[in-house]
Amino acid sequence: MQQPLQPIVPAPLPYVPARTRINLFSALLRAGREFGTSKEILVDGDERIVTYKEIIRASFGLGSALKKGTKRGESVGVMLPTGAGSVIAFFALTAYGRVPAMLNFTAGSKNLKAAMRAAKVKRLVTAHKFVELGGLHDLMTELSKSVEIVYLEDVREKLGIGDKVSALAGPVMPGLVSSGLSSKQPGVILFTSGTEGEPKGVVLSHENIMANIEQVRAHIGLSPDADIVFNPLPTFHCFGLTVGALLPIIGGIKVVFHPSPLQPKEIVRRIRETASTILLATDTFISQYARTGADGDMDSIRLAVCGAERVKDETRNYVRRKFNIEILEGYGATEAAPVVAANQWEKNKPGTVGCLMPGMEYKLVRVEGIPEGGRFHIRGPNVMMGYLRASNPGVIERLPEGWHDTGDIVDVDEEGFIRILGRVKRFAKIGGEMVSLAVVENCAAAVWPDHLHAAVTLPDPKKGEQVVLLSESPEAARTPIIAWAQEHGVPEISVPRRVFRVEQIPVLGTGKVDYSAVRAEAERLMND
Repeated sequence: MQQPLQPIVPAPLPYVPARTRINLFSALLRAGREFGTSKEILVDGDERIVTYKEIIRASFGLGSALKKGTKRGESVGVMLPTGAGSVIAFFALTAYGRVPAMLNFTAGSKNLKAAMRAAKVKRLVTAHKFVELGGLHDLMTELSKSVEIVYLEDVREKLGIGDKVSALAGPVMPGLVSSGLSSKQPGVILFTSGTEGEPKGVVLSHENIMANIEQVRAHIGLSPDADIVFNPLPTFHCFGLTVGALLPIIGGIKVVFHPSPLQPKEIVRRIRETASTILLATDTFISQYARTGADGDMDSIRLAVCGAERVKDETRNYVRRKFNIEILEGYGATEAAPVVAANQWEKNKPGTVGCLMPGMEYKLVRVEGIPEGGRFHIRGPNVMMGYLRASNPGVIERLPEGWHDTGDIVDVDEEGFIRILGRVKRFAKIGGEMVSLAVVENCAAAVWPDHLHAAVTLPDPKKGEQVVLLSESPEAARTPIIAWAQEHGVPEISVPRRVFRVEQIPVLGTGKVDYSAVRAEAERLMND
């Protein structure tokens, strides 16, 4: 019989802005001193255990080799799965003042070329083993026409005497090997998905990332002694990078990496074997893990932190019932490094994404036709330096007075809890009325809770727009949704005009629904 939910919850640390004014590599060195360089801090996908000393030494040696042919401040592409290789490549570039540009290997050559053009990437770091396992040979052949491809295995084989000396001397005399970086300088470049045009580069300074690390530590209690983070999320996604890799390593919390979130059987097995206590996931992924896992597989998890998409009530209840795991839902944006808000163990309000991170401020701008909430604008120490665009390579497009328009419609209650009503672009205008596509999906999820659904808008000759729903449910049809809406007082305008059953809803590597692909499939089905 399962015990009631009574874990020992560490108290959050106070938010100390002074701790954020440091570059990321210096933060790694500080963590090594604070927690001991012999501490085992990372478990790789092949179960290899890595200490701080090994990360620091490898970063100095590899960075010495990778810096050749590049200059300080230059962007260098990184295309690697979540694991020790990705983290070490990140810190290796950072140690010598190069800016890692984390590339989404699922984005396709067109979007990747646009991303690299925006960030002026001339060199791309990857690994032969990764290319082989991922079947990425054709992609690398295409990308090699635009950039120089550097394989980590080749670099390691050709390390020179100077590189090896740097690996040995760096940890002892870091100032002599790598030059100091200002925390105000670019620390990493990540990219938007490109589903609404060419991907944009999001430039985050060292301070942006460090601020978000400290904000999360001040918001959610994490213990370097008792907690183990399990991270299957990609490091090209800000949640997987900041919260899933940099925060645990800089905060002294052991982290278990898994190279893909799409392997539920392997993931639940490794959670059990590593006795991980904190799981990072999205609604889609944690639902898969919970349904795959047998009794006991996830008993060690005390907390699941979910972002990137809304956590459905059905998912929350199922995970709690089967594994006694509490889900803390949060909200983020790559532009905010990424965590903007999150629920807390002691203040968890389902249906919301929690309260704003410390040090941040917001404003709501009313949107015509939407009676509740407003367009969510945010500002704070974690909000990006600006965008890079392929149309103006290498030039940072700064934010007006530091405010970022998230494009989301939110409502904030009297206690400060934020409720996401939907994206501005995720509303349909039907007969003059605004209809949230999130509400349409929620109706379908209530009827068929065990399946994924996605709603999009298509042109309608009479009403301007119409809502089309794609569903993985074998029973997908319009009539059950109409019946549910009538029974629960949902206006019929929120019922999709057409419902199609599909084998699989397209999902991005980040776990979000690929609405661009959904729309293309909906158009095809409507025309058949």
